[in-house]
Amino acid sequence: MIAITQDFRGTAHHTEKNLERQIKIKKMQLKIAQEGNMPCVIEAIQSQLEELERLGYDSQQDSDFQALMSLLDD
Repeated sequence: MIAITQDFRGTAHHTEKNLERQIKIKKMQLKIAQEGNMPCVIEAIQSQLEELERLGYDSQQDSDFQALMSLLDD
């Protein structure tokens, strides 16, 4: 059970880092679109950024839940 928990934590950490990277890239793209005065692109990127941030929030809640469950398993 400990190995499974550690594997999940490693996977969750990798996923979280990937999500953070995607958010950082979208923020840079948004800045470029704003500087280039591209309203349609800005709108699309803002929508994508909101979705990524929502996924990050959901992922954090899942991680918190898994941490609590692992305490019960121990």
